[in-house]
Amino acid sequence: MILRIACVQLNAKPDLSANLDAAEHWIRAAHADGASFIATPENTSGMYDSRAALMSAALPEAEHPAIGRFSMLARVTGAWLLVGSISILLENGKLANRSLLFDPTGEIVARYDKIHMFDADPLDGQAYRESATFQPGDKAVVAETPFGRVGLSICYDVRFASLYAALARAGAAVITVPAAFTVPTGKAHWQVLLRARAIETGAFIVAPGQTGEHAGGRMTFGHSLIISPWGEVLADGGDAEGFVAADCDMELVTKARQMIRSIDHVRPFAPA
Repeated sequence: MILRIACVQLNAKPDLSANLDAAEHWIRAAHADGASFIATPENTSGMYDSRAALMSAALPEAEHPAIGRFSMLARVTGAWLLVGSISILLENGKLANRSLLFDPTGEIVARYDKIHMFDADPLDGQAYRESATFQPGDKAVVAETPFGRVGLSICYDVRFASLYAALARAGAAVITVPAAFTVPTGKAHWQVLLRARAIETGAFIVAPGQTGEHAGGRMTFGHSLIISPWGEVLADGGDAEGFVAADCDMELVTKARQMIRSIDHVRPFAPA
């Protein structure tokens, strides 16, 4: 089966309506280009210059305008739509960084809350403390689709290979990694980490990213990637807004896993 997959690359603003308009534009363009699985980046709903601004913009899932908008887009395009993440207000006052998978009828078939919090000090003059605002998820998520199982992850998760091993063992043939990667870490680590995750799991990696300068001077790396199960980069989004797409032969997952059976060879061992 050949599946045309597209990554939408955005430059999100602190303006939900503008971000939804931009995402819709590129989702429709990707669908017109033949994509039947379309993924948007982390923070599709918005990039903000402060914790206070982010908190004030967050809404519960049941009240969030993004849900109806993306449900409609899945229905009218007939595509599978992965919304990389939106910020969801939880009952305890914290947020969930939540990825949502819509089927072609517009139904949400999977929800994934980012597990690993980005508490880091990259060399861009900013300190990131995601755990101060977001409640981490605690569950790996794999969804059934007609083209194979899809495993969900978000951005900083990519540094934790054990999550991807678990997704692969659960049968994920496609693994999504929507992101808002910083420029210093993106230049150094983005492609090599994603290629490693593809090679280790024998899965297609679909990694749509934010790009450019955002509110407060934050810079994101772009370079949305689609990577084959053998580690080949099939599409690279560069640093401009838009989308990139690739025709993905799903049989390559089976072939890669038959040649290198590492996901079947995991053995327990005593800690050092």
